[in-house]
Amino acid sequence: MKFTVSQSSLMKALSVVSKGMGNNSTLPILSGIYLKAENGTVELQTNNLSISIRHVIAANVEESGETVVSGKILLNIVKTLSDSAVTFEETGSMVTISCDKSTFRLNTLSARDWPAWSELEPERTIELPSALLAKMVDKVYRVTSKEPTRQFLQGIQITVENNTIRLVATDSFRLAVCDSTVAAAPDEPFCSVIMGSVFHDVLSMPTMEDTVSISTTQSQAVFSFGTTTFVTRLLEGNFPSYRQLLPSSCATAVTLGAQEFSSALRRVSAIAQQNASIRLDVDADGSLMRLSSSSPDQGESSEIMSCKVEGQSLTIGFNYHYVLDCMSAASDFGEVRLELQSPAHPGIFKCNGKINYLYLLMPMRLGA
Repeated sequence: MKFTVSQSSLMKALSVVSKGMGNNSTLPILSGIYLKAENGTVELQTNNLSISIRHVIAANVEESGETVVSGKILLNIVKTLSDSAVTFEETGSMVTISCDKSTFRLNTLSARDWPAWSELEPERTIELPSALLAKMVDKVYRVTSKEPTRQFLQGIQITVENNTIRLVATDSFRLAVCDSTVAAAPDEPFCSVIMGSVFHDVLSMPTMEDTVSISTTQSQAVFSFGTTTFVTRLLEGNFPSYRQLLPSSCATAVTLGAQEFSSALRRVSAIAQQNASIRLDVDADGSLMRLSSSSPDQGESSEIMSCKVEGQSLTIGFNYHYVLDCMSAASDFGEVRLELQSPAHPGIFKCNGKINYLYLLMPMRLGA
């Protein structure tokens, strides 16, 4: 095997496939990167048993061949090289990498031991604008559970039906729902639950193009864009039935400037080091909302905001970390509407625009 490729192209390819490198000491070959050179291209693959990634780049191939090299070492080498031509030449069980005046000789592993790439036959496929999908994922990704024992709540449910795409995530304390209109709809409803970290990794890849294709089989999801293919397992189990949590009416609705509310929240919560709760007192008569926080060690803080109030006065408490997450996701909206039923029921934050955003948050019990 002998081929030459530009350093910048190779570095971009490695940054893509490195997401799938394994670290299982019992299967050392999976910590490597598979390279296959033929017909003017080099194919790179990684596989950690949960996800597998394939990416193809153009190259000057003088001699076809395939091999497996240490992914960590290859990354460390390539990122230090100048943006020049990089030549790989395999001899026996060694591969020589040369660039300008630098030369490296690395041990290789047998390509025969590399797991064969599975060509899947998808049951459903949907093609979506990548920029829109990335923006929607960013709004719900932070709500996915971080507890490894609750893997299914680490997923994001994606549905596409009647020209509407919807993403849903929950960690059982809060729920985020994001939807928007898309030009094309599948022939039949598309619904899958995919790990939130997978969505995040795929959509942030430097090779991402204007559109991304998502296909599913009974147990796997396949993301395809350009010359990149990313395969992952679908999460098993039943995603929480969230629709029954969304009430059709509310006792109090508060409309606030999103940026103004976010800034006030950050100021008032500055002293809340030990106590994460923030108190909201909604005054329907004065069209005001008072934010307050207290800490036994640090003292108290409060701020009054003008707002539009529909319904009755009401007091409720929330975890301010979770509210700040909501306001971070709503930073590109001008207004946010907070709908409340009672101090014991969840509060619902809503923002509408090209992307509609809903954030349901369980309340906190306030002290006397």
